[in-house]
Parts: sequence; C-alpha cells; structure tokens
Amino acid sequence: MSPRRRDAEGTAAARAERRAELLATAAEVFASQGYSATTIRKVADAAGILGGSLYYHFDSKEAMADEILSTFLDEMWAAYERVLAAGLSARDALEGVIVESFRSIDRHRPAVVLYQNESKHLATSERFHYLLESQRRFEKMWLSLLDRGVEEGAFRADLDRTLIYRFIRDTVWVAANWYQHGGRLSADDIAKQYLAMVLEGIQAS
Repeated sequence: MSPRRRDAEGTAAARAERRAELLATAAEVFASQGYSATTIRKVADAAGILGGSLYYHFDSKEAMADEILSTFLDEMWAAYERVLAAGLSARDALEGVIVESFRSIDRHRPAVVLYQNESKHLATSERFHYLLESQRRFEKMWLSLLDRGVEEGAFRADLDRTLIYRFIRDTVWVAANWYQHGGRLSADDIAKQYLAMVLEGIQAS
C-alpha cells in the first residue's frame, strides 16, 4: 500500500470515528433535552466544538437524528431476524427477542429514548416515515409470536394477545429511561429477571 493511500485511509478512519463520537453526543442531547429544544449549537457545545464545525459532518439536526434512529433500528432488526431465523419454539423466540431488546437498550440507550419520546412527531415528516413501518413490523412480529405460542400450547389462550403485546412493549422499552450501562445488573441479567416475571404470567400450566 502506498503512503498516500495509507494516509487517506487513516484520515477516513479518523473522520468516521469523529463522526460516531459526534452522533453519540447528539443522541445524548436529544434524549436529555428533547428533539425540538435541541439545536446545532447545543450539540456543538456538548461536543466542545464550534457550531460551524458540526456542519462539516452533518447538514442538519434532522440528518443526525435520522442516522441515530436508523442505526439503532437496523441493528435491532438484524438481531431480531437472527432469533426468528433460528427455528426456535415460540417461547424460546419470545425470550430471544426480549433479550435482544434489552441489549439494544444497552447499546443505544439515548437513541431508544429519542425514539420513545419523539417518533410520533418525527414520523409526520417524510424523511422519518420508516419509523411507522418499523412500528407496524414490530407489532406484527410480537402478535405472531404470541399467537404461535398459544398454538404450541406454551402460552395461555385466555389472555388478550394485543394487550400482552402492549404491556411487553411498554415495560421493556421504558427501561431506557433508567438503565445505566455498566450498572449493577447487565442487560442480560435484567432480561432474565424480566422474563421470569412475564413468563410466569402468560405461560400455559
């Protein structure tokens, strides 16, 4: 490899690393202050740079929010698809997607908070229409797992599956508001305790 090419690749890697750092900072600001209240200046101040310097990497706060949310959702769905493609029983698959949900919170906590607080508003913009599609896909996946669990005799048939889905959805993802990476319990530890509580209530006797 020529020195010029090596230098170019090193510069590109450094730029990508700096971009990731700025996105992480922006996600924290969005999560703590809200999307509407966040300005390019606030993100730049949190990153310790001038506002104009941020435009070197992103053309708007919409671009930052878009990349933060799409990265989180792409990784979440890739993890879900690995679980769903593994040929597991409905119960094991449900356990798997719940574990992956808590792992997503661990990896992308500010993005999850941004999604929870702002997706309804952001989805009114054409740029963020994919948020609605993800929500529909998410609900379909959960209801399918719950229905299959009833068919397999793993879950109780007397419970309303739509209500169960809503309880699980809300109680899992609200954890982003209090979860701390590196805390006393890992994401997997919390998932295990959560599953112990939920499965006792919905499993067939």
